[in-house]
Amino acid sequence: MEKTRQKEKEMIPYDEVESIITVIREIPVIADAGVAVLYGVETREINQAVKNNPDKFPSDYLLVLTKYELCDLRSKNLTTNVSAKSRKCQGII
Repeated sequence: MEKTRQKEKEMIPYDEVESIITVIREIPVIADAGVAVLYGVETREINQAVKNNPDKFPSDYLLVLTKYELCDLRSKNLTTNVSAKSRKCQGII
């Protein structure tokens, strides 16, 4: 997916969005790196926005993974795009 797509306000095909969704605890989620791709920004910008503006995000926007869930996610979904920062921060998605 091109980073310029969102800046050009181009529609993202459903297949591309669906391909970055994974299910954890029976909840469909998109990792921070996937959200960044959808918005055409760096992952750190998504994490900064959430950290600096917690009131702008719904309470269920973040999902903190257990170590087991993070390991399971990595082993099952080698293509899942989980940022390095997520790996260091208790597996926040």
